[in-house]
Amino acid sequence: MIAQIFALLSSTFWWILLLFIAVVLFKAFKPFLKGKMGEFAVATHVKLYLDQDSYTLLNDCTLPDEQNQTTQIDHILLSSFGIFVIETKNYKGWIFGNQHQKTWTQKIYKKSFKFQNPLYQNYKHQKVLEDILSDIVEPQFIHSLIVFMPDCEFKTQMPQNVFRGAAWTDYVKTFQEVMIPPMKLKRIQLRIEKEVLEKSWKTNRQHVENLKLKHSE
Repeated sequence: MIAQIFALLSSTFWWILLLFIAVVLFKAFKPFLKGKMGEFAVATHVKLYLDQDSYTLLNDCTLPDEQNQTTQIDHILLSSFGIFVIETKNYKGWIFGNQHQKTWTQKIYKKSFKFQNPLYQNYKHQKVLEDILSDIVEPQFIHSLIVFMPDCEFKTQMPQNVFRGAAWTDYVKTFQEVMIPPMKLKRIQLRIEKEVLEKSWKTNRQHVENLKLKHSE
């Protein structure tokens, strides 16, 4: 009888331990998973609403910058009509912000959270890409886009290049004049693919360390 009770308690202990480990891992990876869900949504928008023959999407591009650090671009959309640097934000609640504020605000019920103005964040991405492609394409053909998921609601007037859900694809379609010939567009893709760091945990870890160093400074 005692042996059966001990075995039951032992079995229960291991289930509780496994559940605890699962909860800890989920909390640790939750921001990463949220980001990936937002990136997956943008990739889906491209497949559903943009002509596959006219647009090429490059995902999760970590590129070296001039400070021997890295910048991580969620998406680079290539087309003959221009190149679009896309930053995704998978936030819920109300979003407040304007073009010139350094930080924007996310409000969920009575709680408010500050986050970096994504336009400033994407400006760095755009400049890194401009430097990499400086001998191939003019900087005016590289455009910045911010895409929030539809779970949030904008409570202030947003700049023209900030969107919720799939609305950003309609904005991209307004660029109809061919600016980049097909051969040059292929060169651009090959250059980016050559510069992009290997997609791995090591690359992601190094990028996070670079961000920590930058913020500490």
